[in-house]
Amino acid sequence: MKIVLATGIYPPDIGGPATYVKALASELSRLGNEVSVVTYGTKDLGQRTKDLGNGWDVFVVSKSGGPFLRWWRYAQALKKVAADADVVEAFSSVSAGVPLLLARPKRPKKVLRLGGDFFWERYTDRGGEKGLEEWYASRPKSLFIMQKILSSFDHIVFSTEFQKTLYRAQYRLPLHSVIENALPAGSPVAHAAHTPFRLLFMGRFVAFKNLPALLRALTFLPQVHLTFVGDGPMAGALRSLTQELCLSDRVEFLPSQNASAKARTMADADLLILSSITELSPNVALEARALGLPVLLTRATGFGETLTRGMVLRDLKTPEQLAQAIADVRSRYGEVAQTAALPPPVRGWDSVTREHLQLFQSL
Repeated sequence: MKIVLATGIYPPDIGGPATYVKALASELSRLGNEVSVVTYGTKDLGQRTKDLGNGWDVFVVSKSGGPFLRWWRYAQALKKVAADADVVEAFSSVSAGVPLLLARPKRPKKVLRLGGDFFWERYTDRGGEKGLEEWYASRPKSLFIMQKILSSFDHIVFSTEFQKTLYRAQYRLPLHSVIENALPAGSPVAHAAHTPFRLLFMGRFVAFKNLPALLRALTFLPQVHLTFVGDGPMAGALRSLTQELCLSDRVEFLPSQNASAKARTMADADLLILSSITELSPNVALEARALGLPVLLTRATGFGETLTRGMVLRDLKTPEQLAQAIADVRSRYGEVAQTAALPPPVRGWDSVTREHLQLFQSL
């Protein structure tokens, strides 16, 4: 089967879709499928397999210029790469979905995988503070645009039942299903708390991650150190706020890391904290869980009971709520760490890939 995976980001870029697409491409290719990835990069590199692919083709499209120019370039790449494909799966409703809509390939079936909400994230980038459910309750103007995008696909794959239920209440959906994220294989090890207590955030520095509130929470927690790993448009603002709050001696910023470096960083941490307003399906939480690192996650998550087993769920919107939740985990850390070190449920990338192939074959 010839399969094209269309994504906005791909390693070395960081983020859930980048991790997901590379792992899926690897498994699909291993099983004998012809796989190509189309993604954005700083330069238009055309086909490049040496550094980015390991048995599959990666096509890099320049993201320079405005959105319309980017989409047009991406659409041209899809016209070439996907012309004779059996399936094209897009991993973003706008950055990959809109170019696929413009390309209009005739042969392949078109699948959209959703693990986030583009228009809600843009709303938070502009300072919005509503969670995903509350934002949809306000009937945002973007509903019409998203309906147009969704209707152009043959099938929608949601990463969570939470988002599927929410979208079914808002949109007229084509055929749709849920394929939950993989829980990577690992050897969970019980962590022992350090002094000072070591908090870790890994991911993109974007507004819906609620990171300024996390920094302000540290002002209530004197014996706590926080490490940020990643990058994003809020990096400068976070560094400035760190200085403004006089936290420079307790907050560290590290660049994005590969898998082995992430594992080492997690091994040295006491608690992975994801302070997002809403967090649908964060891969980094599953990576931490596989290693036994306790995870503190917002209650407004799309993960079900199986994937959150061994994690702590709390209301984390305000600095006060964050500080209280962190203090609570710290006060009973031995219990939390022992729970996090229990063997996680088995759900490898082979399971996720098998479910994708079953879907593709059904189309």
